[in-house]
Amino acid sequence: MVTMLGYQVPSFWGAMRRQRQVLAAILLRTIRTRFFGHGTGYLVAVGWPVAHILLLIAIFTIGGRSAPFGESAVLFVATGSVPFMVFSYLSRFMMVDLLANRPLLGLPEVKLLDVLIASAVLEILSAFTVAIIMIILGWFFGVPLAPQDMAEAFGAILAAILLGLGVGVLNSVIMMVFQMWMTGYMLLNVAVWASSGVMFVPSAIPDPFRTWLSYNPALQVVEWMRAAYYEGYGEHLLDRTYTIGFGVVALAVGLILERLLRGHVLSMR
Repeated sequence: MVTMLGYQVPSFWGAMRRQRQVLAAILLRTIRTRFFGHGTGYLVAVGWPVAHILLLIAIFTIGGRSAPFGESAVLFVATGSVPFMVFSYLSRFMMVDLLANRPLLGLPEVKLLDVLIASAVLEILSAFTVAIIMIILGWFFGVPLAPQDMAEAFGAILAAILLGLGVGVLNSVIMMVFQMWMTGYMLLNVAVWASSGVMFVPSAIPDPFRTWLSYNPALQVVEWMRAAYYEGYGEHLLDRTYTIGFGVVALAVGLILERLLRGHVLSMR
């Protein structure tokens, strides 16, 4: 504690320690409330997206469909599903976790951003775990899921995280004012998935539809990831600057709205 003008002001490191404790407490509560009231239920956070990806791969292979690009249908579906789910789960579950932890906002130590940060950390850890599991499964079954360009693949994952974080913060603030937005975004997410190129090659679609699809940032992170696996893939459609810019703008707008609407949100809790 530092004394200033007769008042005791917490030191920087003391404030950081309390902030870390708040985030850890919210993180543990989020895990328990979202997954059956027990920490081991967190396995669902990892198992569900893995099962989702494996189901898409099974549908693709059982149907006897050949890979739209490259030689492996498994590789094609996996490289599209992983970055999309990183974005999708972040942008959706930040809303879900904020709604579940809304009663905590009545505590003076807990801020809306604390809940959002804890939710983001949980989803990011889950995303990297899912990616590692998929690579291990690919190695076990003889499917080369390791990228040709590791730096490019890592950049695609980071871009998907930035995009999911930006849209997630924006969604969460809107949802706190208009709760029906959560349902609306869940429905919108289906259309985003269908147009993201997970199951098809966007560059094979004729203009002007190809150009329209390119404005979908989820499609851009899918193209980015596949560029790490297939040489020359998406070179006429992939726009890394647009993808990063979209995520940064969404995050900035979300943070600005959070600051402007903070009093209104707290009065509604």
